[in-house]
Amino acid sequence: MSAGLVAGSGGVSGRLPDFPWDKLTAYAATARAYADGIVDLSVGTPVDPTPEAAQGAPRGAADSPGYPLTVGLPETRQAIVDWFARCHGVAGLTIDQVLPVIGSKELIGSLPLHLGVGPGDLVVYPELAYPTYEVSAALVGARTLATDALTALGPETPRILWINSPSNPTGRVLPKEHLKKVVDWCRERGVLLVSDECYLECTWEAEAVSVLHPDVCGGSHEGILAVHSLSKRSNLAGYRCAFVAGDREVVAELLAVRKNLGLQMPGPQQRVLAAAIADDAHSREQHARYAARRATLRAALERAGFTIDHSEASLYLWATRGPEGPDCWATVAQLADLGILVAPGEFYGAAGSRHVRVAFTATDERIAAAADRLASLA
Repeated sequence: MSAGLVAGSGGVSGRLPDFPWDKLTAYAATARAYADGIVDLSVGTPVDPTPEAAQGAPRGAADSPGYPLTVGLPETRQAIVDWFARCHGVAGLTIDQVLPVIGSKELIGSLPLHLGVGPGDLVVYPELAYPTYEVSAALVGARTLATDALTALGPETPRILWINSPSNPTGRVLPKEHLKKVVDWCRERGVLLVSDECYLECTWEAEAVSVLHPDVCGGSHEGILAVHSLSKRSNLAGYRCAFVAGDREVVAELLAVRKNLGLQMPGPQQRVLAAAIADDAHSREQHARYAARRATLRAALERAGFTIDHSEASLYLWATRGPEGPDCWATVAQLADLGILVAPGEFYGAAGSRHVRVAFTATDERIAAAADRLASLA
């Protein structure tokens, strides 16, 4: 079981780990005191304008006096189905296999609870992982294992197996063949496979494939879910537009629970989701912006003596000074002295203890400022 989840430790009366980013408060204060101000590269928060296609949608849906349906508008769900087919080669998906949710973090954080996972059950997630997978298991008292090796499970059968490709924090992309093996392994054992694919369209040096692609799932969506968000693709973090798709029966179970809890994406936001996901042009433009920022920041980090591991996708650079270099917190402190705030790799698991995660979601001006400051380390 992961450390920090026993009674009396961590946050929220000992049930949960402490919120990681609270540990950055002092470093953020140091960075803000820098003469030219902070360059905050610690969180992948979009800073560019919400696309016009999305901005226009709520204006036409502002008159929304009734309760929205938890299942979502048919046109919103159809737009999601069409996007999967058009952009990611997913065949055979229908609208009853799609459910809009109020941000992907909410879905990830509540999914074990909503599916009846409890004490004694095992939840498995990657060795380096987004912390909410662990938090969601802790909320229901489940056991956890962080591993990339299915052989580490031995005869145990988890209730949920999370995968994350492209990865947060490493930017690693799992090849199609590997994803297929994981799907087959889970199906043989009756394990629910949940694929966090929120960075699927943020690829740079590799091709990312959805777990719902027929080459991965064999044309059947049984036993698998894919989680997606428009926060990164469409600069919609403030709208909390996300969705889950896959196994019809599991989606139906989630819908039944969410109806009882009143978890409904507001009607105007459903219109925004439909408009944004139907418009690929703005996504391509945003991709080009991030590609330029990534190139600038990567070159600056490498000139400053950093090695970039993986990072072929996502909105982050997974940076280190090698296995004998400083630990992540020493690097966080050094960069904070330059007015640059980054996330320590330890936030994502013990294997990240000598890495930092550097987001390239800041403005062009702030990315350029970071590159200039990093030059002092070269």
